Amino acid sequence: MIDKLPPDRRSENMRKIKSKGMQPEMRVRSLVHGMGFRFRLHRKDLPGKPDLVFPSRKKIIFVHGCFWHQHPSSACKIVRQPKSNLDYWRPKLDGNIQRDKDHGKKLNDLGWSVLVVWECETVDLVRLQRKIKQFLVKS
Repeated sequence: MIDKLPPDRRSENMRKIKSKGMQPEMRVRSLVHGMGFRFRLHRKDLPGKPDLVFPSRKKIIFVHGCFWHQHPSSACKIVRQPKSNLDYWRPKLDGNIQRDKDHGKKLNDLGWSVLVVWECETVDLVRLQRKIKQFLVKS
């Protein structure tokens, strides 16, 4: 299948996608704040600049976009494989996956517990709240 957008338009669309403050992250932040937990954002001194950092608990939450981080769940309806320009996309997406693993390992080595919340999980807020509460409350 060929991309329906011309390369200049596709490039423009992709440039507009930011790494912070996107809707899934904002949903998680709002939910966690509403649960009474306080956190720091995007700490640059930690590997991967985690989205939410809970310093007193030594816990971190990353909010990953299903496409950009290639959500491995077969139940995910968002993730998809690029169908064009594979010479560009495959190494880029594989690099994101490897970088995520490296950051998770470094954080664990530093004594941090890490939770990844996938974009598709931010739709069911009741289930997400249970998952986050279980992560943040257990020691």
